This record gives sequence, structure tokens and C-alpha cells, in this order.
Amino acid sequence: MSLRSVLRAQTADCHAEVDKLFGTFDLSSKEQYRTFLRAHARIIPAAEDALEEAGVIRLLPDWPERRRAQLLSADIGELGDRLPERLPSPVLHGEAALWGALYVLEGSKLGGALLAKSVPDPLPSAYLTPQGPKGAIKVFMDRLDASDVADPATAVSAARALFDLFLKAGQRELEAVP
Repeated sequence: MSLRSVLRAQTADCHAEVDKLFGTFDLSSKEQYRTFLRAHARIIPAAEDALEEAGVIRLLPDWPERRRAQLLSADIGELGDRLPERLPSPVLHGEAALWGALYVLEGSKLGGALLAKSVPDPLPSAYLTPQGPKGAIKVFMDRLDASDVADPATAVSAARALFDLFLKAGQRELEAVP
């Protein structure tokens, strides 16, 4: 079984929880959209930094083009807000953990592309709009499928931990809404 299949099967419950939570945001509402982006801003920059510090460039040489923190920051700024306090960075040790975290972040791009259709034109949506090199998601999936990690459980653990951080970030922002 490929690592992608293992990750999909063993994180399906986490993925469903995150989708359910973030599905409560009405992205056509400026205020709810801002709250949605703030939730992502609590984890995306920290996760991307953790991946970089752990050497993600070895797995994905085009990593700098895949980063989205700057797009997220720009969208929040255009909405007249500033970045919220980050949650702690995920701890990523070894190649398996990198693949697990990448699975969540790269997968969120696919979800973001679908969600971007819900954002009305006057609102900024660079963060949700697909970016990066053409075919980047296919390149990622091919590399994930070809990965030969000795310990898929570590990849699953890293993916589940990142999904959990997304949940915490979303819950924290929802709690702050009056």
C-alpha cells in the first residue's frame, strides 16, 4: 500500500473533522471569511517554517514556490486585519514526518481551490487560489507515492498532529467571534 493510501485511510476521521469545522464558515461573508483566514494564519506559517527547518527542500525542490504564508498574510492585510498569534509549530523529525505534514498542507490546497469559488470577487483570495508550478499537486502525489519510508506510522502521526492544529486554530477563532 502506498504512503498516500495509508495516510488517506488513517487520517480520514481527522480530515472529516477539519472539513466539518471549516465548513461552518460562510466565505461569502467578509467577517466570517476573515475569521476563516485568521484560523489558517494560526497554523500555516508555523507549519511551513517547521517543514523548512526540517529540510523539506530535499523532498520537494520547488518548496519555496509552494509556500502560502505570504499569500495568507496579504489577504488578511487587504481585509484590514493583522496576523493572529500562531499556534506552536509542529515537531517534524525525519522524512516520514515531513511527508505526513506535506500530505495535509498540499491537500489543503485542493480544498482551498474548491472553497475559492465561494469567495465573492471583491474579497482577496490569493491564499485559496491554486498557485505554484503547473502540475505541482501531481508532482507532489507522484513523489509521495514513490516515497519509501520505513515507518508510515510516523507519517500518520505527523499528519494527525497537523490536522489537530487546524482544528485548534479554527476553534480558537470561532470562540473569539462575538
